[in-house]
Amino acid sequence: MLLDYHVHAIAHGEYQYSREWIRQFIETARSHKLREIGFTEHDEYIAEIDYRLLENLRREYDDIKIKIGLEVDYWEERENQIRQLVAGYPYDYIIGSIHYLDGWAFDHPDHRDGFDHLDIDQVCQRYFQVLSQMVDSGLFTVVAHFDLIKKWGHRPVGHSLNYYCHEVLNKIKKSDMCVEINSAGLRKPVGELYPGQEILKLMASMKIPVTLASDAHHPSEVGEGVREAAQAAWAAGYREIASLNRGKRVMLPLLL
Repeated sequence: MLLDYHVHAIAHGEYQYSREWIRQFIETARSHKLREIGFTEHDEYIAEIDYRLLENLRREYDDIKIKIGLEVDYWEERENQIRQLVAGYPYDYIIGSIHYLDGWAFDHPDHRDGFDHLDIDQVCQRYFQVLSQMVDSGLFTVVAHFDLIKKWGHRPVGHSLNYYCHEVLNKIKKSDMCVEINSAGLRKPVGELYPGQEILKLMASMKIPVTLASDAHHPSEVGEGVREAAQAAWAAGYREIASLNRGKRVMLPLLL
């Protein structure tokens, strides 16, 4: 089975919900033979989500399951706010993501030059430290783009990325969370999945469940790279994929 659990119909505020617009995402998912699609808007656009429309479309389509999630930016100071956000609707899952390090939007094109003035090893250490705090919060179901810190192609010098992620992976395992295999990295300067294959192998050895994600911000991106993500999961040793419904997880066969 293939699915795409990371789709932004609103993108970064460029688009609005309408039946015709949402249908384009669903039809693209069907064309890729996906069995499930998850709409997961960025939490800053939560007021613009048309839950009733999504619920109506759920009943309309019988060959593809439509899931409703939310992607939430984490930093420690907003944990109480996040609790209030996610309590407002019975989401199928909540994706936790790190896009800011101490106020620095490290993955935004306008701020990528921040890497030029910092020690990349220290940046990686800080990134995975914040990621660990996110997991400790207990607020999330899925970890988004696990090693996003590599987006622009920067790599730590003293150690590999694997060195920095062992602690957080142990916490993810203990917390019984999922990690998405996010194909957006294939479209970025780093040119590889989040997480990379070595980390994925480590996750498989720890039996950390995974789901699949395109991080689509337009109908044309739905399902893009998802098959490659599934193949990477298979090569790492995975034979099952996580399907999520109202916070509950069911493991289904990973079919390429």
